[in-house]
Amino acid sequence: MGNEQLEELRGQLDDVNEKLVELMNERAHLAQEIGRVKSSQGMNRFDPVRERKMLDMIQEKNQGPFETGTLQHLFKQIFKASLELQEDDHRKALLVSRKKHPEDTIVDINGTKLGGGEQHLIAGPCSVESYEQVDAVAKELKAQGLTLMRGGAYKPRTSPYDFQGLGEEGLKILKAISEKYGLSVISEIVTPGDIEKAVEYLDVIQIGARNMQNFELLKAAGSVNKPVLLKRGLSATIEEFINAAEYIHSKGNGNIILCERGIRTYEKATRNTLDISAVPILKQETHLPVFVDVTHSTGRRDLLLPTAKAALAVGADGVMTEVHPDPAVALSDSAQQMDFPQFSEFMNQLELSGLYKSKKTATK
Repeated sequence: MGNEQLEELRGQLDDVNEKLVELMNERAHLAQEIGRVKSSQGMNRFDPVRERKMLDMIQEKNQGPFETGTLQHLFKQIFKASLELQEDDHRKALLVSRKKHPEDTIVDINGTKLGGGEQHLIAGPCSVESYEQVDAVAKELKAQGLTLMRGGAYKPRTSPYDFQGLGEEGLKILKAISEKYGLSVISEIVTPGDIEKAVEYLDVIQIGARNMQNFELLKAAGSVNKPVLLKRGLSATIEEFINAAEYIHSKGNGNIILCERGIRTYEKATRNTLDISAVPILKQETHLPVFVDVTHSTGRRDLLLPTAKAALAVGADGVMTEVHPDPAVALSDSAQQMDFPQFSEFMNQLELSGLYKSKKTATK
């Protein structure tokens, strides 16, 4: 008799569990729909006033045997899970998401196509120091078959007393050199007010690590018809990085190149810690081209080649590195820039590895 009663009670419990599952999923569907409505109206998904009302209702309706605190704790877990469902719906809708746009985005920079399988290199000096310096670098890049040159005209530095760049004069030098050698130039812009200058002088606007969450700058860059290279912030999560790209895309500019440049950790052997796993994650989660800056991630000339190989092997669309005619006298980051013989050897070793195909022939 006791066993029959136990089985009957267990059967009733199973029926209740089944109903709870149905009700929980019904509630989840309602929460998702509420999230979509809130998103369309620009409202925050988390509403503490509404949550407090629901918790008060639970207290009012509770007749035991659960204590009110126990029930409220259980429902707070339900509230949390429902909020995560709403956030998942939001992430699925991101314009930069692979789910939203399954095909790779190809960013065409004057005929050089980034993304879609062909890998490229971006190289150049850390800072634009003079016309003669940039001219010498451009000549070397051209000889190596490269079409993309970087150079800092505005230099956000840790110390306000360090070289801050030549500003607009640096942009003018880059423009003149790009026209002389047929190169496309990339340089960082640090304030929204300089975006118009960038459109005039540059082929690609770079938004640096320290400005990854400068939202007004992101929106300004998204409002112009010019490719943007966005670097990951020093301590940014991949989710934050992707959402920074979404700021740009949401304003109408989908020509975005993501650049992993290392993140800050406790490690001191390198300037930053290169998160190589970010490359396949970004390739899976977004449809945007992904580059790796091996110079700023390591801060060490002796690590540029192995990290470049790793980046290309793991699926990066390209590598960014720094080259200077005489790194010993560079006005910034002298320890991490290659001179011309070192750069030539770097290029040769990449090609010998089979990970990079030289573009020299294409430039003749």
